[in-house]
Amino acid sequence: MATLRRLRDTPRHLLVCEKSNFGHEKSRHRHVVETHYYNYRVSFLIPECALLSQELKSLVTEFGPYYLVKNLPVHELISPEFINTFVKTGKLILSLDKDTYEETGLQGRPSKYSGRKTMRFIVSIDLMDLSLNPISKKYERISWSFKEKKPLKFDFLFAWHNTGAGELAVTSYFGAYQIREHQPQVAVSSLRELPCPVLQSRELGGQPDASCGALELFDWLGAVCCDASLTNEPSDFVSTCCCPQPSTVLARACLCTITGFLIPEKVGLLLERLRHYFDEPKLAPWLTLSVQGFADSPVSWREREHGFQKGGEHLYSFVVFSNQDYWLQMAVGAEDDCPP
Repeated sequence: MATLRRLRDTPRHLLVCEKSNFGHEKSRHRHVVETHYYNYRVSFLIPECALLSQELKSLVTEFGPYYLVKNLPVHELISPEFINTFVKTGKLILSLDKDTYEETGLQGRPSKYSGRKTMRFIVSIDLMDLSLNPISKKYERISWSFKEKKPLKFDFLFAWHNTGAGELAVTSYFGAYQIREHQPQVAVSSLRELPCPVLQSRELGGQPDASCGALELFDWLGAVCCDASLTNEPSDFVSTCCCPQPSTVLARACLCTITGFLIPEKVGLLLERLRHYFDEPKLAPWLTLSVQGFADSPVSWREREHGFQKGGEHLYSFVVFSNQDYWLQMAVGAEDDCPP
């Protein structure tokens, strides 16, 4: 019976919704974007749009490149040369199982989501502190740990906001390792006769028979981005999703999805461009921008611990209205700190 009860338990998921205006002095939209570091998918949906503008097309193509370095020793990331060349500020954060953590001999803290018996630890190393004190005992201990005591190797993704010299430098700096350049994958689709919820910017929770709320929109938007059917036909055994009410039907809509290692600076530029989409009159009353993080990232926002054993979700969405109001939705899975 105990096993049956556990199977019936649904893991906790948390969705935080709020509304504001881009022009408000206390608007948090930049902070939310800038501190969600590890993004692998960005999607934006523009109702009543047939083709992307040339400016949006240019922004989408400028998300890359990023680099994959195979079997890179962790000690390379704490060397003064690497930090001085590539890092302006930052930390190296490792999520280690109990055996690996004990073998490194480093100081860390138990994961918040280890359960009754601690089986995972978080190690955080301030890279700037190491670069300022390269001959300190602390640096010697960490370097010895990664080089001799427990030589860890992983596959790493690298990306830079300032293009040009940094990208040329990374290929030569890691020339001794297997390194490969990647470009994000871009998919643009035109949706026809799309059932769409009716929204009112000032009614975050919706109004009965007048408009839908943020929670209903969140489920609908997820179905659209996954290309799930919204008809809820009796013969459909894959999806029982349907459009929330009240609703309307969009004659057309444009959905663009970018997949890769996408840094927050580029996401911020895209959001800034999308909020100015309504500078000229448009048929669409609103548009959306959705951003998903890597399921196995050690953090979600900033240094907030992210667990991936039960789903790994951490994502956010903006609903941008023509009057510059916006809804912000932030969601995390079962093993996560509350969104900021």
